[in-house]
Amino acid sequence: MDISLQKVAYRYQENTPFETLAIKDVDINITSGSYTAIIGHTGSGKSTVLQHLNALLTPTSGNVVIGDRLIESGRKNKNLAPIRQKVGIVFQFPESQLFEETVEKDICFGPMNFGVSEEEAKHRAKKALREVGLSEEYLTKSPFDLSGGQMRRVAIAGVLAMEPEVLVLDEPTAGLDPRGRKEIMDMFYRLHKERNLTTILVTHSMEDAAIYADKIVIMNKGNVYKEGEPEAIFSNSEDLIEIGLNVPDIVRFQQKLETLLGYKLDRVHLNMETFIMEVSDHLKKKEDNQ
Repeated sequence: MDISLQKVAYRYQENTPFETLAIKDVDINITSGSYTAIIGHTGSGKSTVLQHLNALLTPTSGNVVIGDRLIESGRKNKNLAPIRQKVGIVFQFPESQLFEETVEKDICFGPMNFGVSEEEAKHRAKKALREVGLSEEYLTKSPFDLSGGQMRRVAIAGVLAMEPEVLVLDEPTAGLDPRGRKEIMDMFYRLHKERNLTTILVTHSMEDAAIYADKIVIMNKGNVYKEGEPEAIFSNSEDLIEIGLNVPDIVRFQQKLETLLGYKLDRVHLNMETFIMEVSDHLKKKEDNQ
């Protein structure tokens, strides 16, 4: 499913003394099946953009196109439930939204709320639970008897059971250790491929954006500052540093090594394997020429 933000602006508490312009003139095009990362500092506007992706917020000005639905500013946009069924959002600390007495009931709640039969919802719950790496024996457990990591996976299963076409991830690894973060991000990438999802990652992690996304959108002061493929984005680290963002650790390491060698590599590397291969080739050629 394609999503397009067209000259979107949004004002919080409009027409009050506390009115705040959060985003302005935002143009973002997200194509079906793509994996897009939206990055930026706190206050950059990325969270406001996120809430426009399934019409939790409607624009103060401009338009949002979600699939075949046009969300227009200044108009009452009715019957938004189908959009929220197709665009699933995994919010920060999703485990805090668990509330039912069993894992099965919690996962089934969303689909049944949208008119899915109990039998079908239970079938989806089993499938979704397997997809997040938990066995069916968890269905009868209380979510509050699970570990924090298991609770998060149950909450994610609840979003997957809605069978969304678009999956929006809002800082999905918040509070996890490095191993837990990698496991969750690898799981989302696998689901992205297996379900042919349109995936949108809203994050401050340069590493996650570099490793998983096809395209990166940088938000700064309520505007789209820059967008492009990860390699192109991180090739100009000065631009990121200028607005207070870091580059991935591997890019920083490459820059230090290039300074040490007095030699620029052919391209910016975002994974260790290709980086090691090019450095090894360079050192071998240097040795052969001596």
